[in-house]
Amino acid sequence: MDYNQAKSRLAPCGLDCSRCADYDSGEIQQISSRLTELLGNYRRLAAIKANTFPVFQNYQQFEDVLSYFSQASCSGCRGENVKCPINCPAQTCHKEKGVDFCFQCDEYPCDKPFPDAIENRWRTLNDRMKKIGVEKFCIEQDKKPRY
Repeated sequence: MDYNQAKSRLAPCGLDCSRCADYDSGEIQQISSRLTELLGNYRRLAAIKANTFPVFQNYQQFEDVLSYFSQASCSGCRGENVKCPINCPAQTCHKEKGVDFCFQCDEYPCDKPFPDAIENRWRTLNDRMKKIGVEKFCIEQDKKPRY
């Protein structure tokens, strides 16, 4: 993996957009689409199974969630169709500062107003990228669950 490949996957804050459930061409979207295709009209069988296995009484909810995942449409923080629910200042700040990632900025770590739940993660991810490099960091992230 080279730097540009890693950059295309990673948000400026360090989160891996490509592994997000909302990412438009990510693995979750692809697998969800494939599972939807494979299940086809399983709803008919789920109704029969619901008599013996109560979990199938909620099959419609499962289908709704699977459908949501399979229709993911966020381009990631570097794209044109950003749908990230996290209000992160890095989405625009990195452009203003002319850097790809926060850790590359002369002002890092800054006092931008990151949401509390994100600030510690933002520092941890950027510190790690700075220490081992963007490419190795991206490979390292592949080995971890996204959520």
